[in-house]
Amino acid sequence: MIHKILSDKPTKLFVFLTSFFVANALIAECIGGKLFSLERLLGHVPIPFSLLGEQGLTYTLTAGVLLWPLEFVMTDIVNEYYGPKAVRQISLVAVALISYAFLMFMVAIHVPADEGFWLGSHKAQGIPNMQDAFNGIFGQGMWIIVGSLFAFMISQLLDAWVFHKIKKVTGEKMVWLRATGSTVVSQLIDSFVVLFIAFKLGQGWSYQRVIAICLVNYSYKFVMALVLTPVIYLIEKGIEKYLGKQLTAKMKEAAMTNEG
Repeated sequence: MIHKILSDKPTKLFVFLTSFFVANALIAECIGGKLFSLERLLGHVPIPFSLLGEQGLTYTLTAGVLLWPLEFVMTDIVNEYYGPKAVRQISLVAVALISYAFLMFMVAIHVPADEGFWLGSHKAQGIPNMQDAFNGIFGQGMWIIVGSLFAFMISQLLDAWVFHKIKKVTGEKMVWLRATGSTVVSQLIDSFVVLFIAFKLGQGWSYQRVIAICLVNYSYKFVMALVLTPVIYLIEKGIEKYLGKQLTAKMKEAAMTNEG
């Protein structure tokens, strides 16, 4: 029984896609506490601008956005071959495991720190207190955690739904349209929901500020959705080569009826 499961190519592919999907989401959440300058990454000096009356805006983004575009690529791939029900299942698994990870971070933060060696072990590197550093990295605020989880779940389900609806109209043609179209819609909702929960509800930001920063973040995500569209084609070619054309066609046909 186990041997049959492990030797089944569609099953092995699903396990790999699910594992990458969950690991990528968890890593993105873990590194999300760091902010970076997109302008400096591209070799430019940040030039502050205004939007909707908000002054001093720049492309200062969370490090998590380096990985989130790949999450939506994986969503589209799973949807293409296994259907929206599979997307819902792996999204629930990801949310559950991310929640578990944050719970374990809180436990790790609150267990007594070693004051003999560890606490001051990195003073030479400019870190006088390792417990404070650990808290700063892993102790993300509860509003941010809740916001990111809600945004992740809502955007994943929306992405799967839009992708499936577009595919019903286009069939096997226009992969770029359903992949990019579903991503640009879901990323907009993702950007707004996380900011609304984490900073409007959590810190009392104005709607004007939330929407302005949402649009800045979304413009990056929109461009990345376009840039990564060819990746969808490359992955699909690889999957077809791995599974064979006949099995690939059967899986795509079954995915269209797997709305669950």
